[in-house]
Amino acid sequence: MDEQLSIIRLEALRDAPLNDDPFPFVVIENFLRPEYAAEVAKDFPAINSRGSFPLSEVSGGATFQRLVAELNSAELKAAIANKFAVNLDDRSTMITVRGQASARDGRIHTDTKSKFLTMLLYLNPVWEAEGGWLRILKNGKSLDDYVAEIPPTFGTCLLFKVTDNCWHGHKPFKGTRKVLQLNYVTDDAALHRHLLRHSLTAKLKNLREVFVKGAA
Repeated sequence: MDEQLSIIRLEALRDAPLNDDPFPFVVIENFLRPEYAAEVAKDFPAINSRGSFPLSEVSGGATFQRLVAELNSAELKAAIANKFAVNLDDRSTMITVRGQASARDGRIHTDTKSKFLTMLLYLNPVWEAEGGWLRILKNGKSLDDYVAEIPPTFGTCLLFKVTDNCWHGHKPFKGTRKVLQLNYVTDDAALHRHLLRHSLTAKLKNLREVFVKGAA
């Protein structure tokens, strides 16, 4: 066991193959130690709206915070850099969290160019729905033309290099879909822009919920 990382299994990252087609990506099963599943689920922030929330806008328990600290660790950053043969030393780190999905989510897209590398870490105990399985796509036109399909179950992790053709998406799903997203972004300016946008969006959603409850 890695001394500094007790929830994350760096050996699973090291052993997972790097795929180059249609863009560089790695799928890691059991990236998190399964004995932490119940604690992570209990300590996951209560999120009632769709969309990505910055960590400043959510409140998770001790095990969730511990997982976030490991995601921010130098050990993980070095292991990812080694896997993709890139230098991440000057890349800023951004973590956001999702707890709910709507029918609008999952549309085919690529990540913005200000994001250098993306990690999606899924935290759902089981997944029986047909929708919500992330697909690595060959193009930006068809969800059915894919090279890999990734279940959003606890400890499953996707890492990919952000490229012009890093197309991905999933079939519609509405309901609880827990995922942590980590991005290594181009610089601090890009980090601040992303966090400001996510923070403003989160505040607007919270105000909308208060208004709806008050009108009920």
